[in-house]
Amino acid sequence: MTSVNATFGEVAAERRIASAPFSHVSIELGHLYMEDFEAGPERLREQFRRVAPWVRSVRASWQDRVPGRRARVSTCFLIDDYFSPFSTPAELVPMVLDAAAESDLTIDYLARESSCAESDGVELARLVEDRLVDDPAPETNGSRPPVKETGWLSNGARSPQVGAVQAMGKAQRWAPPVQNAKRGHSIFVDVELWDEAAGRRTWSCPFLAAVWQLLRLGLLRSEGRLPLRPVPREDAFPGDWDSLPAVVQLNPAATPFSAYTTLSVLSPRFLPVELAVRTILSQVAVDADVLRQVAARSESEGVRLEEELVDRISYVFT
Repeated sequence: MTSVNATFGEVAAERRIASAPFSHVSIELGHLYMEDFEAGPERLREQFRRVAPWVRSVRASWQDRVPGRRARVSTCFLIDDYFSPFSTPAELVPMVLDAAAESDLTIDYLARESSCAESDGVELARLVEDRLVDDPAPETNGSRPPVKETGWLSNGARSPQVGAVQAMGKAQRWAPPVQNAKRGHSIFVDVELWDEAAGRRTWSCPFLAAVWQLLRLGLLRSEGRLPLRPVPREDAFPGDWDSLPAVVQLNPAATPFSAYTTLSVLSPRFLPVELAVRTILSQVAVDADVLRQVAARSESEGVRLEEELVDRISYVFT
């Protein structure tokens, strides 16, 4: 009798994760509201005059970090066409570019805020919602519904609600909110991520700004694919926002849109929004394969990245 040894092999399907090109840093030159544009070109000039010295400083800083190589620094500008669409790309974009040029600034990429909600049929905000991980406070009893039900995300425990007391019942005393992982004293943050009316969801400004940061950091994927890629500008800008690509590459010589780190130069009025953004991002579980891919890429260039996502993001409020 002849015995036959059969070897059985199991081939696992290899998960494909698209790789993004990276700059060293992505500098956001501005994120202005409708009233800023309505104020005219001088308001834009004032913004870029404040921004220009910081851009020069960051370029020099990164050049020191990568001696012998050219620091890859890209710039971007976000326009709010989600909450208050106004004017047209044909009228507004040239005004922005001209104002930036007066301060010797080049805007490499122009993005629409609405694309942080959805772009080319991909619901980017839903991608991030699906990766939210609740951070319950110690000894919580589960009385607060999860964030995906309420649309509210916090970094700790709220004050208990003090309401009417039933007969013979014991009155509940007020207690302060408590931040998770506080350092000495609490800084409690409770962020509204969306609201819904007539079956339509409207994402909040902090949540869309969190999506924006993840896009700039190159950490979002949709079924392993990059959810959006910059599109080279055409000769003329369209007459409506929906006809403008989600991210337009204005400068053909620009380094990549995504970057290992981000810097946003913003007005101080954005401080509350960006505190909320950091609170949201601290509870986003980025795909582990994507994180490993970016870490391997940066390490091959001798660039050490912070492990905590929010520590790759920096700001200048001016």
